[in-house]
Amino acid sequence: MRNDDVRALYDRTMREQARPDGPGVRVERDGPLVRRVGGPDDWNGVVWSSPDLDAEGADAAIAAQIGHCAALGLPEFEWKLYAHDRPADLGDRLRAAGFVPEPPETLLVAPAELLTGPFTLPEGVTLHPVTDAAGAELMALAHERAFGTDGSRLLHQVVKRLAEAPEDVVALVVLADGEPVSSARMELYPGTDFAGLWGGGTVAEWRGKGIYRALVTYRARIAAERGYRYLQVDASAMSAPILARLGFTALGTTTPYVYRPGR
Repeated sequence: MRNDDVRALYDRTMREQARPDGPGVRVERDGPLVRRVGGPDDWNGVVWSSPDLDAEGADAAIAAQIGHCAALGLPEFEWKLYAHDRPADLGDRLRAAGFVPEPPETLLVAPAELLTGPFTLPEGVTLHPVTDAAGAELMALAHERAFGTDGSRLLHQVVKRLAEAPEDVVALVVLADGEPVSSARMELYPGTDFAGLWGGGTVAEWRGKGIYRALVTYRARIAAERGYRYLQVDASAMSAPILARLGFTALGTTTPYVYRPGR
């Protein structure tokens, strides 16, 4: 896998030529930017900026996105900044305009076929595809327990996707003696080489027992069967070392810059 070539492919097909990531979401080209726009419970933000963006253009583009956020009454708006984006001080300019950086993530990619081997789960632990609202509630509960965050937004997005575009998402929950202890999903992007792994997390007492690996392997098998060449993850500092051991390669970093009106 030639890292520069894969990153260029990712930039072109997943960012510049981004597709809606859920029902009711649209993709808009706004001058030198590409953004996804949906409702208040959807992810709204910039996914790509032109490599020719200069300082003057960046300031104008940032101001335009703040105005866009205000006009739609969105509770927050994200600019997904990659380390190789230009201009080099774009992060500083976003901060000066009121965007707040969240912890950086590592952009990781692996050939899907590489990760389709066997896996085992501990005794009493079972992996279940999520196909309805009841399963999505278990998935959101596992997410809350693993990350200590509110899972209501995830629940809304998964239920909506299962109802309106189930062929483009793989949602999973892991139960231990009937209790949800881990969950994850995979977003499929038809017409591209990439399938995205999202939200993988396990409650603390069940970590280190092979559950996370099983969730990756299960999704890799489906991606490979459906013809996707690569798995892509925006990995947290906790997940990145695990994924690297599984065979993922780092292509760079990405930092979410979030704008929240009135804060």
